[in-house]
Amino acid sequence: MGRHSLPDQYGAGGSAPRPRARRRTVAVAAVLVLAVAGGTAGAVKSGLLSFGSSCQDDPVRLKLTASPDIAPALAAAAKQARRSDITSDGRCVAVTVTARDSYKVADALAAGRKPDAQLWVPDSELWIDRITADNGPIDVTPVGAVASTPIGVAMVPTAAKSLGWPGKTYSWVDLVGAALQDKSLRLGAADPARSATGLLALTRLSTAAAELKDGDTLAAGMMKTLSQRTSDSDGQVVDTLPRDSSGTELGNPKRNQALVLSEQAAYAYNSSATGGGVDMFYPKDGSPRLDYPFATVDQLTTDESRAALRFVTYLRQPAQLRLLQKYGFRTSDEEAPEAVVAEAGGSSPQPYTEPTPQPASDAALQETLGTWTITVQSARLTTVVDASSSMAQPVPGTGRSRMDVTKGSLLQALATFTPEDEIGLWEFSTKLDGAKDYRILVPTERLGDQKGSGTQRDRLSAAFNALAPVPHGATGLYDTTLAAYKAATSSYARGKFNALVVLTDGVNQDPGSISRSELIAQLQKLTDPARPVPLIMIAVGPDADRQEAEQIAEATGGSGQSVSDPSQIQSVMLKAIVAAGSRGDD
Repeated sequence: MGRHSLPDQYGAGGSAPRPRARRRTVAVAAVLVLAVAGGTAGAVKSGLLSFGSSCQDDPVRLKLTASPDIAPALAAAAKQARRSDITSDGRCVAVTVTARDSYKVADALAAGRKPDAQLWVPDSELWIDRITADNGPIDVTPVGAVASTPIGVAMVPTAAKSLGWPGKTYSWVDLVGAALQDKSLRLGAADPARSATGLLALTRLSTAAAELKDGDTLAAGMMKTLSQRTSDSDGQVVDTLPRDSSGTELGNPKRNQALVLSEQAAYAYNSSATGGGVDMFYPKDGSPRLDYPFATVDQLTTDESRAALRFVTYLRQPAQLRLLQKYGFRTSDEEAPEAVVAEAGGSSPQPYTEPTPQPASDAALQETLGTWTITVQSARLTTVVDASSSMAQPVPGTGRSRMDVTKGSLLQALATFTPEDEIGLWEFSTKLDGAKDYRILVPTERLGDQKGSGTQRDRLSAAFNALAPVPHGATGLYDTTLAAYKAATSSYARGKFNALVVLTDGVNQDPGSISRSELIAQLQKLTDPARPVPLIMIAVGPDADRQEAEQIAEATGGSGQSVSDPSQIQSVMLKAIVAAGSRGDD
């Protein structure tokens, strides 16, 4: 559906709207189209732009639900409009503004629950797109834009200075990477499933990462780490900043020193902060923007439609544009008010005047949200590691064995999981435990659980470090894979991403085991689409069989992978997990 906006004088800042990356097909109510087409002279003649002094007895009452960040500004504008006797067809326009998170309104509208309001100003058009794309039961019609604000990364002054603010500029990937790499910075964000700020920033980050080698894996790793410090909403994420500049607050592990934040949110925080406030980084590859569309909800009467248009027109008057800037918003795509930027913590040479990048497509937003959901979902993984004697073979150019490099990669992977994730470890060769080719080293349990003097994570770290090739041990791949898959499916955890990861550097060498065809048949019988447990089999080194790994794994809906260097295991594992989760969501 094609997007229909108000004429130029009604758009944010009075400038032509920036070209969109996708088409809109939301039809504006006929009365609004006719009112706009009639021009200013016709509107004045009809009373749409009239100013009366005796209109209070019978006003046109409108209820407007707005994103909490812009609701105070709109409420102030509505109050001023009532005081000034702003009229539509001779009747005062009385707008009541209520703050509500945009995702909550979007969820309600998508479910067919009409809010108690005729008008809606979410923080981003992506919420309206989500509703209209599904042809929801309630019409939502955007008729203009109210304001905008760019998204960047805000940091407490000590953290910002450590990264060279304001003189040093970063791309999104470099900035987030630097913040995540320095454990003392503690970068937080609002949940992208509930926050346009979080989703737009994460999509920009993913798009930028995709241009790099192994970018998908890089982005997924950043998401996984960032997910450990997300808040449910934009309002809550600001509360995670230190309450003052004391060493106690700055060192508090529950406090974030950096946040993915809009310029307006930083402005509001600094305006009310009693301490040092925050400094703002504006990524040099472009800051996505919140665009605050003004939309009608469901069918309005003719009087309501004309009054809504009158209120939008009123918001574009110079005095109201100044009011919006007073609350920290930008009112033009081409201008960055110096007072707003300064109060938000921006400073030259940070590129705060750079043009807004092309808006992300619906497909890109959905892909990012899907990857986020899969990547950050609590996982239940059992890792099965080949401990046959061939794992003692050296990795060329490293001076280390296959097992040593494998252990290092597994420890890196372990660091990306949260305390809620359940991880376990098996090893296999031949006849490790009586007639069994495998041995359970650490049962699959929650990483945060206390185990003796340490946690499950501590037990796993010690077990990974203790892995060693079995002298003269062969590769009992088939029996081990079947036993581990039976265990994984029988202990399936609902609400988690369940998977089995098998790493081997060779082919099956147990003459007394089941055959490959028998293994595949058994795996297919155990596979249940309602309780998916994909097998991810990683063939390590030149002696492993990638084709066999693919055949075995695909029987479960999983995938076979291969790496020539065991140091690649961590990135390949994460990539395979994301791919398996994507198929599970289809």
